Order: sequence, then C-alpha cells, then structure tokens
Amino acid sequence: MQRIVFSATDVSARAFLIVSFRRAGLDVRADAVGNLFGRWHPGGGRPAVDADGELPPLRTAGEGAVATGSHTDAIPGSGIYDGTLGVLGALAAVTALRDAGFTPAKPIDVVAFTSEEPTRFGVSCLGSRLLSGALSPAAADRLVGTDGVTLATARADAGYTGALEDVALPTGAYSAFLELHIEQGPHLEATDTPVGVVTAIAAPASGWANFSGGGGHAGGAAMATRSDASLAAATFALAAEAAATGSGGDGTVATVGLWDVSPGAVNAVPAAAGLSWDVRDPDGGVRDAVVAAMHDAATAAAASRGLSLDWGRRVAPPPPSHQGVPP
Repeated sequence: MQRIVFSATDVSARAFLIVSFRRAGLDVRADAVGNLFGRWHPGGGRPAVDADGELPPLRTAGEGAVATGSHTDAIPGSGIYDGTLGVLGALAAVTALRDAGFTPAKPIDVVAFTSEEPTRFGVSCLGSRLLSGALSPAAADRLVGTDGVTLATARADAGYTGALEDVALPTGAYSAFLELHIEQGPHLEATDTPVGVVTAIAAPASGWANFSGGGGHAGGAAMATRSDASLAAATFALAAEAAATGSGGDGTVATVGLWDVSPGAVNAVPAAAGLSWDVRDPDGGVRDAVVAAMHDAATAAAASRGLSLDWGRRVAPPPPSHQGVPP
C-alpha cells in the first residue's frame, strides 16, 4: 500500500481519524501543517470557551500534557502497520481507559504527525520537525515535492492554510511522549518476544549523487572509450553497500533507492545517472564516516570514467544525545 502526504488517500485517512477521535470524545484540532491532535481533557470535560466562543490554545506553555501517537503516511509498498499502529493503538488505549472510568491527571493527546516519511518532500518527520522548532517555517513552505508542488500549495489544497510559525510547541507543553511502533525487522518475531523497548535511534543522512557527461550510440561507442554514467552509478551503489557492511557500527545501513538514467534508450550509452543515497546508524560518527567513504567512492567512479559528479546532502541530523535504556 501507499499513502503519500496530502494525496487523496492521505486526506481520506485524515477524515477517518477526525471522525474516530470525535467518536471517542476527544477534542480534535489540527495545526497549519496538518498535525492532528485528539485531546482527552482531565475529568473528561472540555475547557470553557472564551467570550468569543473560542476554545483555549491546544497546547500552552508549561502545561505538561502527555502525548502519544505516530504517523499515517506510508511509503510506496509499505506495510499497513507502520506508523498507523501508533495512532490507532493510542486511540484504542485512551478509549479503554475512558471505558474503565480512569481520570487522567493531565491532558492526553493522541497525535498523528504529518509526513513522517520523506517520500514527497524529501524531508523526514516534517510535522514533528516543525513542532519541535527544528525546521524553520519559511524553509518548510519552500519545500518542493516530487510532483513539483510546494508544501505551501499542497497543504493549502488539503485545507491547512494557517501560518507555519504557529506550529511550534510552546516550552513545556508536553511532559512526556510515548510511541507504539512495529519493529521494522525480524528480531522480535524470530525470538517470540512480544514487546521491545527502543534503546537507540538511527538518525538518517540522505542526499544525491548525479553522474553526467558521457553517452553515445550503443553500436558506435567502443567499450574502451565509453563514459557510461550508469556504470559509475553501479560502482557507487556497490561501494555504498561495502561501506555500510564494513563500518563496524551497530546496524549501519546504506540504501541507493532512486535511479534516473538518461536518455533511457536500449541503444544509447547512458549519458547521465542520478541516484539517491540514505545512510543510518545510531552513532553519528559512524554514519558520517560511511557517508564520507561513499562520497570518495562517487568521486573516484566519476573520475575513472571521465564524468562530472554533482554530490549533495539533503538532511543529516545528529542522533539523539540521550540514547540508552529509559530509567
């Protein structure tokens, strides 16, 4: 399945969540980038409206609410539980607590973050980056999707027209955040372990490597004189695999997931090849060393075939500084 942010399926999923939140008795809000919040107020009641009939701000400084949730956007060909489990699981937990007569001491928010996946706009965790202040509103609205549409236009088309400056959380708005997530791997199932606790987060670094300057007719370009961009790209992809497997890190991974070869004809030597790269490791130093090795490999591959290299890094946030088992 796939559910790309602000696509028809994503908008439909959002409508379903809003109805589900309301049926559960939650106060439903959305911010300017489309992060959805279903709030369970202490005592089960809603706060009083002001003289203009407006509810108070969803999140106020120092309030110390508890948040739980995940995302519902999904990359092409993804599993049905990735992200979605964290949102619907949180809603189920709140519903069960309400049915059991529990009264929370603080507000509880069930959250569905906008665009955890970078599929459309090239930036992962888009909604939560804006919530935390890690991404500037101006930079976010200038993001351009794979379809050529800016974030500003896409979110407006989906009905989110407010100022992104209003998305960031005030200081102390949340005192805790808990996310239920599937394991994106086989280990828990293989060991028949029902629940695991996250002890480290692998922050991704991603970018592109574009090789250009070759080409020629497949029948006329001699093998000894060819500048084949696709072969340089293949050399780079294999070097990325070798750099990750030989990193010495704990679970280092490297992926070359997008290929764009031109002119794209069966009888034409590829003149250009554009690739994406993605590297992850809980240790930022290990991750960055792998990226550096990949850059060196791309540079060498281009030089050996007489090609130009356009190398770029899209994002490379540091891994969380407080890795380890929660106290």
